[in-house]
Amino acid sequence: MARKPVDHGSLGERAQHLLKVLVQRHIRDGQPVGSRILTRDSGLSLSPATIRNVMADLEELGYVQAPHTSAGRVPTDKGYRFFVDSLLTVRTPDLQDAEKLNIRLDEGGGANALVDSASNLLSGLTRLAGVVTLPRREYAALRRVEFLPLSDNRVLAILIVNDEEIQNRVIETERHFTADELREVSNYLNVEFAGKDVASVRTTLLNDMEADQESMNRSMSSVRAVAEKLFAEDKSEQDYVLAGQTNLMEFAELSNVEKLRELFNAFTRKRDVLHLLDQSLRADGIQIFIGQESGYEVFDGCSLVTSSYTAHGQVLGVLGVIGPTRMAYDRVIPIVDMTAKLLGNALNQRDGDRS
Repeated sequence: MARKPVDHGSLGERAQHLLKVLVQRHIRDGQPVGSRILTRDSGLSLSPATIRNVMADLEELGYVQAPHTSAGRVPTDKGYRFFVDSLLTVRTPDLQDAEKLNIRLDEGGGANALVDSASNLLSGLTRLAGVVTLPRREYAALRRVEFLPLSDNRVLAILIVNDEEIQNRVIETERHFTADELREVSNYLNVEFAGKDVASVRTTLLNDMEADQESMNRSMSSVRAVAEKLFAEDKSEQDYVLAGQTNLMEFAELSNVEKLRELFNAFTRKRDVLHLLDQSLRADGIQIFIGQESGYEVFDGCSLVTSSYTAHGQVLGVLGVIGPTRMAYDRVIPIVDMTAKLLGNALNQRDGDRS
């Protein structure tokens, strides 16, 4: 699980047990937990005074804090990290969750519809925000490209990728191109690059043309001008689908107007979320970022639980859940894990049916 190394020192069994009870109670109620509640819920034959002493030790070590001088304690990010790493028992999804997870994702609209279904599934099951990155186009083989001139300096590009997938893109060029000029461009691209990966086409074509720019004739200049627009890096391939962000308004610790504004701005801007998801893309298994571990102040008080999803033997993207640090990790983790497997299997099945 993704985290910065934390030295938990020698935390005794009694302190660990009380910390576990405190975290579980706080996750459930969202309120500071006092010594009387811990005395009743811990099952240990300890006096309230002894429990207060243990809590003071845990506070000194940075695992809990008191939000008010007369209140009980709440877990810190360090306390949640120790709980997740050492005290948490991940449970299998209950029958109701398992039945919902077994519902087939929407395959009718292709990969993007599957991603949209997965994000809504995550959000619906956890009552948090579900996020899924769009599949990386690591297997997008260019089969054929055609161009049609539109009004002004716009051109409609029609790409056939991976045999059957048709992509339509409208590109803006620096000047007007005639139908004959565009036919020359498409003929050149189809002869030179049919069957090659789109990402490698972009790199090879533009790099080679950059080197040969001085000796380029008019026809090749047209190829370069159109190809630069067509094969410009598609930022949408790095994008994600987010569902259920309004669920976060139900948690008191995130319902502050300014906090919500910052979170929703981050979701709209996407850069910070994508950076975290990119870290998960390079790691195996479930990854968990708790509060300040994300490195972004806007996510203080939040946790992100993620897993990569795979198809064709390749990692294609990341999905996960964003919520408060007091989320029910024991339930969220298996839902994220199973949804990642479900999405990967659906993508495999979809492409298998088309082959």
